[in-house]
Amino acid sequence: MTHTSQTDTSHHTDQRGYGVQADGLDTAHRRDTGHARTSGGHRGAVTLSKEGLPGWLDPVVHAVETVEPLQLSRFLPPENGSGRLSAVLILFGEGERGPELLLMERAGSLRSHAGQPSFPGGALDPEDGDPKGDGPLRAALREAEEETGLDPAGVQLFGVLPALYIPVSGFVVTPVLGWWREPSPVGVVDPNETARVFTVPVADLTDPANRATTVSPGGHRGPAFLVESALVWGFTGGVIDRLLHFAGWERPWDREKQVPIDWRS
Repeated sequence: MTHTSQTDTSHHTDQRGYGVQADGLDTAHRRDTGHARTSGGHRGAVTLSKEGLPGWLDPVVHAVETVEPLQLSRFLPPENGSGRLSAVLILFGEGERGPELLLMERAGSLRSHAGQPSFPGGALDPEDGDPKGDGPLRAALREAEEETGLDPAGVQLFGVLPALYIPVSGFVVTPVLGWWREPSPVGVVDPNETARVFTVPVADLTDPANRATTVSPGGHRGPAFLVESALVWGFTGGVIDRLLHFAGWERPWDREKQVPIDWRS
């Protein structure tokens, strides 16, 4: 997996820029696991469905249906169509403490952004199909299966956010949202790439005590979350921040509270 260097991540509503990391986007072609399965467990078309979702996801569904691209980030895909097409899976489940999100953490031995949390995701492969159709859906499920071992048959995809751009790496990232309707065991598939796979309760993400602003050595700022012994920032932190905001789940937090990216040192 290849991550990128830091760039502008100003937090203001009209100045957001979360193009700071590829967040789990794998530039290497890993093993071919075939086409992603539908929620019924069959290989074939992958579709979006809001049928049977838990009621607490209603605000997220509404946010996905109404949010405008510039409300997510000021970095949008180039008009000339350039950029490497990628997708990430934003997977909501329900754990012992209520709603939660699935994340993974990069291996500490990697040369870039070691130990950095991210959504499962990666670059589209030709086998994923039409990049303007269900290609991003397939890619998000395929990469999540490859990276965390989850069973795609238990995932119900219900929405897609506008594609965002990571300028320093050239990735065009489509965030795909899913409901973990039938949870399956997850864990590290390749320890050379992933240190751990974990879930974060939404209650912890909305807790003001766990929120902060990251400040890079270059002075760039962006929203972050101190949860599960991890600092969630960059592209992942930015998307989570906007989802919480537009779903109406955000609680007032101290935006002057700063944490360095190398907070563990």
